[in-house]
Amino acid sequence: MKSTQVLGRILRYGKPYLIYLILALLFAAGNVALTLYAPILIGDAVDCIVGAGQVDFSAVGMILIRLAAVTAGAALLSWLMTLCTNVVSYRTVRDMRSDIFQKFADVPLRYIDQNSRGDLLSRMANDTEQIGNGLLQGFSQLFTGIITIIGTLAFMLAINIAVALAVAVITPLSLFVAAFIAKRSHTYFAQQTRDRGEMTGYTEEMIGAQREVKGYGAEERTQQKFEEINARLYESGVRSQLYSSLTNPSTRFVNGLVYAAVGVFGAFHVLSGRMTIGQLSSFLSYANQYTKPFNEISGVVTEFQSAIASARRVFTVLEERSEDPDAPDAVELRHCRGEVRLEHVFFSYDKEKKLIEDFHLSVRPGQKIAIVGPTGCGKTTLINLLMRFYDTDAGVIYVDGANAMHYTKDSLRGAYGMVLQDTWLTSGTVRENIAFGKPEATEEEIIAAAKAAHIHSFIKRLPQGYDTRLGDDGGNISAGQKQLLCIARVMLAKPSMLILDEATSSIDTRTEILVQNAFTSMMEGRTCFIVAHRLSTIQNADRILVMKKGKIIEQGTHEELLNQGGFYFELYNSQFSGTANP
Repeated sequence: MKSTQVLGRILRYGKPYLIYLILALLFAAGNVALTLYAPILIGDAVDCIVGAGQVDFSAVGMILIRLAAVTAGAALLSWLMTLCTNVVSYRTVRDMRSDIFQKFADVPLRYIDQNSRGDLLSRMANDTEQIGNGLLQGFSQLFTGIITIIGTLAFMLAINIAVALAVAVITPLSLFVAAFIAKRSHTYFAQQTRDRGEMTGYTEEMIGAQREVKGYGAEERTQQKFEEINARLYESGVRSQLYSSLTNPSTRFVNGLVYAAVGVFGAFHVLSGRMTIGQLSSFLSYANQYTKPFNEISGVVTEFQSAIASARRVFTVLEERSEDPDAPDAVELRHCRGEVRLEHVFFSYDKEKKLIEDFHLSVRPGQKIAIVGPTGCGKTTLINLLMRFYDTDAGVIYVDGANAMHYTKDSLRGAYGMVLQDTWLTSGTVRENIAFGKPEATEEEIIAAAKAAHIHSFIKRLPQGYDTRLGDDGGNISAGQKQLLCIARVMLAKPSMLILDEATSSIDTRTEILVQNAFTSMMEGRTCFIVAHRLSTIQNADRILVMKKGKIIEQGTHEELLNQGGFYFELYNSQFSGTANP
């Protein structure tokens, strides 16, 4: 995406706040007009001081009063201009972040799975902040800079055309210098934003995995990896800052030449009587004010380069294809019976690596279906397909006799209740976490669900009971307690079908028995899919599917599969006799 296209998209975000931009421009024009009027007053005051004993104090006094009023007015207008530009800046960034957060909810899970979460967070937080600081905040300097250049040039032409033309000819050299440097710094700013995103992603990942890092003694390896990323960020940062830091002194050097030329050239005009000393004083002030915006604009150009690079990363997310919408004729799945059928289903994450091929499955309402098999055989993938987190490459999944594609995603997913091995809790109260899937639940319903999950007594022992706030992802409670809360959440929702992905793996044996009994009563009349690694937990399943390389190679009850003496028999014996997995 070209820089002009990126800038255009940013400006479109600011379009709802156009009135503030217009007000900012008007305030900037007023501020510059008053600021440029001040040197005239100062020049008039200088001309009132002819020599010793020849000072017109009354005239100087009146000029000083007007000067004070002009200065105060310029300060007020400057504050109002900054206020307006800040409103545009912060609201635009707010809207961008809202759109990115919404985009994260709209994109397919494939996109989330394939990208570093830390990098995605960096785009939403750091890159949008850079856009606000480097691009939108720079509008105030851009407004005042352009108007100041035009205004000072007009005032200088009114005083002396020859000197003014000399200033106008020399000063643009600073813009050429700034453009030359900015062109070379853009590449390094773009690299810097990529390296910053990678560092954020890696840091977020390692902080969240400190137990594993310490447990495996991997501190040195992770530190070396961090140092490698940090070194690249340092290199790109130094290069980008080196080029950008050359801009200001280079333009100041050109501006110094301008100021010196005005002083010398103007002095000759004073000696020849074509200018007064007061006018020369005003002219020197204007020359300084005329060159100052070139410095500011060159600095803004540098910030623009960084902001444009950040904006590209933001818009890359926003341009990502959203999850396929529901079919135009999609209907709500209501009163789901729990009949599920898969016919000729094909699916793979990578088209070069086949996973599920020509998969068939028929499940009657209320059946408990267990799914077992070695790692990578497609167990969790099957769950992703049932929930339509991923859509099949070919084949059809039927729910209650109708193609699942004909139901709205929300209603289809709402028919399932999931308890996964990897628990997830939000930073909120215990009550909010249990009621996450049913926010309108009453207190009695929440407590009943907690009791069914055998966690009510634990919750009552917490400092504030159900109002106790949990840390990030429930970091202040044990893994088993987190899983029990997730189970309570599903029990409260009372879905038509259940998906249990090793749902009791973090629970002690005694609690597991209690929870299994609760599940038994809750699953009565409901279809249930159980992904299991511990085969002892699925012996009462109505049917056990044994998967290998994306296919069902065996199926039957626990006893039937043992009697067959096949792959399930070997898996079962490997867990209870200590032999290795085949």
